[in-house]
Amino acid sequence: MPLPEWTKPTLVGFGFGAIAATIVGFTWGGWVTGSKAEVLASDRARAEVVQALVPVCIARSIADPNAASTLAALEKASSYQRNDVIMDAGWATMPGQENPSRPLALACIDKIMGTS
Repeated sequence: MPLPEWTKPTLVGFGFGAIAATIVGFTWGGWVTGSKAEVLASDRARAEVVQALVPVCIARSIADPNAASTLAALEKASSYQRNDVIMDAGWATMPGQENPSRPLALACIDKIMGTS
C-alpha cells in the first residue's frame, strides 16, 4: 500500500516542530535537565538551612562572654575579614560540627550588622 503524497512533508514538519519546540523550551521556556534541577534544589535547600540556623548563631553570640570584644573586632574588620571573626569566635560552628560554616557566618554577619 503506497503512502499518500502528503506523508513525507507532514513527518518532516513534525520533526522540525519538535526540534524547534525543544530549542525554545530549553532556551526561553525555563525547561531544565534533571541534573540541573537537582543542583538548583540542592542550592536552595542549602540556603534555607543556613537561614534556619541564623537564630542559633545569634543566640551563641548573645551567650558568649566575649561578645563585646568580638563585636568590636567585627566593627574594625574589613568586609572580607568579618566572616573569619565570626568563625573564630565559634558562633558559626553548629553543635556536633567541628568546623564553622562560612555561609552561616556570612548570614549571621548580615543579621548582626543589621544589613538585612
